[in-house]
Amino acid sequence: MTRDMIGYGGQWPDLRWPNGARLAVSVVVNFEEGAEQQVGDGDAQCERMGEVISVVPAGRRDIGQEQIFAYGTRAGLWRMLDSLRRHKVPATFLMCGRAVARAPALARAVTEAGHEAAAHGWLWRPHADYTSAAEEAADLSRTARAIEDATGTRPVGFFCRGSESPWTRELLRDQGYLYISNAFDDDLPYRDSNRPGLMVIPYALDTNDMKFFHPNGFVRSVEMLDYISDALEVLLREGEEGKPRLLNIGFHLRICGRPGRFPTFEGTLARLAALGDRVWLARRAEIAAHCTLTLPG
Repeated sequence: MTRDMIGYGGQWPDLRWPNGARLAVSVVVNFEEGAEQQVGDGDAQCERMGEVISVVPAGRRDIGQEQIFAYGTRAGLWRMLDSLRRHKVPATFLMCGRAVARAPALARAVTEAGHEAAAHGWLWRPHADYTSAAEEAADLSRTARAIEDATGTRPVGFFCRGSESPWTRELLRDQGYLYISNAFDDDLPYRDSNRPGLMVIPYALDTNDMKFFHPNGFVRSVEMLDYISDALEVLLREGEEGKPRLLNIGFHLRICGRPGRFPTFEGTLARLAALGDRVWLARRAEIAAHCTLTLPG
């Protein structure tokens, strides 16, 4: 893969979102719990990043870490679904295949509430770990099957932890995906020029609650809420100057589903709902479909 350091080159397309706004906002909720690597699930190692860094010796079951993740589906999911319903905000849930396979009723509750189910890999792991295209293709296929079996809808979008592999995009194109979100390099979607039909819907790690788990990140809920408000202010102003934009905001069931961080989620949704038609709140599949019809290329 060659690196494109130019992008639109400052020549922004005359893109208007379906409601006439110049700023689209994608709210993403990660549904990973049960797909993190755990020795108790037969994996070679346990996930080390959680509420605290795991201190369990390598190769041994970390029951505490398992429970930290389980909080997301046992409690956080319902708190967040209720908030999305009250504020009438649509979201895209990035779903790991193994998480869906072990809790299909929860995945179904998400789509029955009107949210998008996108693929997030079979496990919560970087796809750069794969050593063969065949192995990765098999996991992509069983992830899509798990989501379709649980929700009745086949995913059209994909994002994995960390980095994609050298083969990921070709595999996604071959399996009929509409978009990939493994990109952090723009404020606008763009076409993958080497893979016709595949749209790139960039994601963001700064407006993302994973930074509560980073030592240089957010500590109190107001800090992330203020950061998102600053991003909205900048992008709204640029949009009003005729520069179309996309803002991505990422959450996790086990992170902002916790009471002490939930005000970030609740406050973000309230702020977005109050903006009305100044923004287009959309699922990522809707964003990709609109850009497929309107972006040049």
